[in-house]
Amino acid sequence: MSLAQKLEAISAGGRERIPQEWQAVMADSLKELRASDIMDGVIKVGDKLPAFTLKNDDGSDVSSQALLADGPLVLTVFRGHW
Repeated sequence: MSLAQKLEAISAGGRERIPQEWQAVMADSLKELRASDIMDGVIKVGDKLPAFTLKNDDGSDVSSQALLADGPLVLTVFRGHW
């Protein structure tokens, strides 16, 4: 199963488990965050990061330098196991 498929399965599971009124509260909160200045200090597309190593969705170490050797890198962070 690809990472995209795993993320979609997690999202679909949340939509099934979380009551509609809670989903509405979360959507409203997300709108408020986007309207605030909180995003001004986050990393943006094109920003340079120092070299790093992170675990992938299978728990294996992945080096940013190794990935960048193949071309541009897109970093997506999602919360793990719950």
